[in-house]
Amino acid sequence: MNLFTKFLPSAMMAMAVAMNAAAVEYKTVQPEKSKVTFEYKQMGVVMEGRFKKFAAQLNFDPAKPAAAKADIEVDLASIDAGSSDADDEVVGKTWFNVKAFPKATFVAKQIKATGANQFDVTGVLTIKGKSQDIKFPLKLAAQGNVAVFSGGFIMRRADFAIGEGLWAKFDVVANDIQVNFQLTAISGK
Repeated sequence: MNLFTKFLPSAMMAMAVAMNAAAVEYKTVQPEKSKVTFEYKQMGVVMEGRFKKFAAQLNFDPAKPAAAKADIEVDLASIDAGSSDADDEVVGKTWFNVKAFPKATFVAKQIKATGANQFDVTGVLTIKGKSQDIKFPLKLAAQGNVAVFSGGFIMRRADFAIGEGLWAKFDVVANDIQVNFQLTAISGK
């Protein structure tokens, strides 16, 4: 038996395992292991916050990114901006106006591979009834049936009328808001 025939069955089995691993389709987001956060500058000081409630619909096969679907819906009233006073202020009419617009949504329109486990995502972000096309890089860290999708983008609050009236200027709260997310998903279901 030569070296080639000795290792051929092992090589074929390794290829089959690799092909099956690539065929994993992630469908169920685990909110308790996921997060949506943001950073902004207030009077020049970096501030951080997060949203405690969100839901995501995902159908993502890394081998077929063009066929992927991804939607996220954020409950704006679940904001944690660092203090209860800030939380109460930002859900009001001049900021998010959660009574009229309780959710922010993102719907992916196109996902393209740019490298190993790296993708460009293009989609529509809607806040306060205003929609904007956005594009951002997405990274995938997968192990078996669990994957972590991470990415971020800069949102300009003026594009969505977040901070009206006295807050429309950017001298106290900056226009640029860095939004980051980390979604943990499992295959199946």
